[in-house]
Amino acid sequence: MPQTKNNTVMKWLNIFTFIVAFLIVFGGFVRLTRSGLSIVEWNPISGVVPPIGQQAWEDEFAKYQLTPEYLKVNTNMTLGEYQFIFYIEWIHRLIARLAGLAYAFPVFYFLFTKKIPIKEFGIYFVMGMLFIAQAFMGWYMVYSGLVDRPSVSHFRLTIHLLFALSLLGLAQWTALGHKYGFTTKQAKWSSSSKLAVAFLGILLIQISYGGFTAGLKAGHISDTWPLMLGKLIPPNLFSSFINILENPFTIVFIHRWFAFIVLAAVIYVYYVVRKNNYQSDLLKGLGWFISAVSLQIVLGIITVLSYVNIVVALLHQAGAIALFALAIYFIHRFRALDSKI
Repeated sequence: MPQTKNNTVMKWLNIFTFIVAFLIVFGGFVRLTRSGLSIVEWNPISGVVPPIGQQAWEDEFAKYQLTPEYLKVNTNMTLGEYQFIFYIEWIHRLIARLAGLAYAFPVFYFLFTKKIPIKEFGIYFVMGMLFIAQAFMGWYMVYSGLVDRPSVSHFRLTIHLLFALSLLGLAQWTALGHKYGFTTKQAKWSSSSKLAVAFLGILLIQISYGGFTAGLKAGHISDTWPLMLGKLIPPNLFSSFINILENPFTIVFIHRWFAFIVLAAVIYVYYVVRKNNYQSDLLKGLGWFISAVSLQIVLGIITVLSYVNIVVALLHQAGAIALFALAIYFIHRFRALDSKI
């Protein structure tokens, strides 16, 4: 972990964190518009330029017409309609390339000017590897929808999401270190720090089930709440262990109700922090955190009732990213206080 604080590096990391967050939300837009499988090749260099001219577009469309999505879902799609979804995915990949440049150029500049000491470069190197890993997983995810099914693997989609969140979290954690100070390895873990980490684990389970739900399009199963398919607990949801990983009905049911475990967890963290007489700003912040989790649940319910309206669904996804970022913030604040004990 770095120990050298630098305000300029902190500002860069904050900007990079925002870019990664925006990229994740735009990825949700790509998924909701069924645009992700429109570009059937991964060309990191030549893919920067979209098709130019009628013949180039027809050639690209011909490649898409061989995919399961076209053959099973979009058989009546016109070239104009294809161009629409192509450009959405093309913009998504362009933003990803720009995000890579927003990491690479500054980090090497800061290394060259010694604003980042070479001995502290390790964590920034890990960020770069995480970026490459999530980019590779993005293509690996897309490839799963080009073979024999008109959709991507929900496992690969979720791993892609978790890689992106890991990158965001690491960048945010390092930026917070530049602001509040870097935690020492010797610092003893307080009960509040441990609970905050446990909460993050619970939140990541919920986010993972959100990824499963998105990948399987399980949010379209029922547009009623709290009932699902006319029942509070539909039958045979847990008839097999594999259901919790593969069955869309079971997965969306878990995603619906696990949200309240997340809410209960953040309330408990608030209770412990209040009991231990932490700083008033932390207690107030956790109060707002409870409100944010509650709002996220409301957005989830509206997403269901609106039959996955794109705007509401994207707000719900952005809310999940915000909760993740808040969890990272509170863990860092608690650990920074641990270092001072």
